[in-house]
Amino acid sequence: MATARDKVYDAAGNVKPYIERAVADEKLRADVLSAFATARELYNDLAMSRGPVTTFATRMATDDEVQEKLKAALDDLRSAANRLQGRRERSGRNARLLLIGIAIGILFNPITGPETRRWLKETVTGGSDEFGGDYPPAGANGGN
Repeated sequence: MATARDKVYDAAGNVKPYIERAVADEKLRADVLSAFATARELYNDLAMSRGPVTTFATRMATDDEVQEKLKAALDDLRSAANRLQGRRERSGRNARLLLIGIAIGILFNPITGPETRRWLKETVTGGSDEFGGDYPPAGANGGN
């Protein structure tokens, strides 16, 4: 049976990588401090408006400035949590996926697609008909 001391040592061993990362990672500390400062500022703004809870809740739900501060604090905390867990930010991957989606939408759009594909083929191949396949002009439906 595991003693209390063994449980403490196991817990400390599990937490050690996170503590080492938190101590070594400057951006992680900056994110946590920024989130804390934003949350403190938001709390001070809301605490100054003494009144019923409904006034507080209404301001949280309707005030754009309060919502922006809350969003900034949550973004900083999310970034810090991801860094602490060793996750990488995926903004580059998401941007590539968005760009690919837009390109596919343009190329397979029934209105602009044939002209775009023709232009792309001429640009890539230099105007030669190496790949074959003649694309009908936009609006032509092939006799249907």
